[in-house]
Amino acid sequence: MCYFGSWSTYRWSTGYFDVESIDPFLCTHLVYGFAGLDENNYTIKSLDPFNDLYDDWGKGAFQRFTGLKTINSHLKTLLAIGGWNEGATKYSQMASTAPRRALFIQSALDMVLDHGFDGLDLDWEYPGGRDDSPGMPEDKANFARLLKEMRPVFDEHGLLITAAVSAGKNTVDKAYDVPTMSETLDFINIMSYDFHGWWGNHTFTGHNSPLYSRPDETSENSPGYQLSTDFAIKYWLSQGAEPAKLLLGIGAYGRGFNLADPADNGFYAPATSGIEAAMYTSSAGFWGYNEFCEKMLTEMSQWTIVRDDDVVAPYAYNGRQWLGYDDEISAAIKTEYIIQNDLGGAMIWSIDTDDFHGFCSNGKKKFGIIATIAETLYGSIPTGAPTIASTATPTRPMTTTSTTPGNTDEGDGHPICGNSAGLKPDPDNCEKYYSCQEDGKGKFLLIHHH
Repeated sequence: MCYFGSWSTYRWSTGYFDVESIDPFLCTHLVYGFAGLDENNYTIKSLDPFNDLYDDWGKGAFQRFTGLKTINSHLKTLLAIGGWNEGATKYSQMASTAPRRALFIQSALDMVLDHGFDGLDLDWEYPGGRDDSPGMPEDKANFARLLKEMRPVFDEHGLLITAAVSAGKNTVDKAYDVPTMSETLDFINIMSYDFHGWWGNHTFTGHNSPLYSRPDETSENSPGYQLSTDFAIKYWLSQGAEPAKLLLGIGAYGRGFNLADPADNGFYAPATSGIEAAMYTSSAGFWGYNEFCEKMLTEMSQWTIVRDDDVVAPYAYNGRQWLGYDDEISAAIKTEYIIQNDLGGAMIWSIDTDDFHGFCSNGKKKFGIIATIAETLYGSIPTGAPTIASTATPTRPMTTTSTTPGNTDEGDGHPICGNSAGLKPDPDNCEKYYSCQEDGKGKFLLIHHH
């Protein structure tokens, strides 16, 4: 199950990724992130109508995404609602009464059916609230009620319901009625990453997604206590989750730090800040695997890569820079863990930060992490190549969309774009227009011709 961060369409140069960049054969399930919740009437809504919808001459990414099923008829597509930036409070309020839950369920059903999705993924982060976004103690029971009420409604249409859930014991205990979730959900997606990063009291290095705990993390006083993929999976199982419904989360990205002392570069080394933002995701403390692989084309000799026998995933350091991440080797080991424990499969966040150009393999294996997972599960990489999909029937007539030659981060930019981003009229055809985007270097490049 592969999540797609739809905002990746706004990235520049080789970081640019859109629906048509997806290989529809690599994943059995694709999840579009994210829709949101209207805090006034508690119905589902698009968070980026211009990108998501065809309304008002939008780009229609919802239906282009579900249209990938015309290429791979076995593919399932889901719409995710929520995510970290949506917070917890309005979801708590929505789930607190039966009328609000019913209104939400009907609106979600309508949106899923209108755009050809095969189901809904619930990413409420988190029932019970969190420090920066309060919830209510009743959230755990109310989330269970929401799932019980949603299940028969979605079953009438043969739709899937899944949920992305926390890997942390304290959150699990506060947020989830695990037996009810196992009974009502088709899959439970364990977010077994973000165990360490530059936030809160994490003023030290730690791996984003360790498979097992290290010997020095078994004490309750250790900052890494109970923070591993193995612990999370076993805890969910101990609380009543059905193994076949659990998907083990694998991150196609890393979390990084700036070291206080370059000579002290192991686990729990003092850190002063998050690693400098990478070129496309532009978030301090975070590097997409694609960004790491592209950097290694020119910086490999400057980095030292270490593999720990317990963490079973690499970390790399270069001077004060330190990054803990997953790669093809660690993804294969985690996939073997899935097989050995009879789990339902793997979940990946996210397809748009995998090495989709194949920089780490000299072009031999695109989508390196996801392709490795598929190869380990099935014995071979599913065949098929990215192509432009036919879309589901839109709500209005539409013109075709195609990538236009000349998309490059070199030269002086595109003459039609001039010195600004946005939509530009085609000088030769009044029924067409161009989308122009700034490349981060002061140039404005033509991205699509509509």
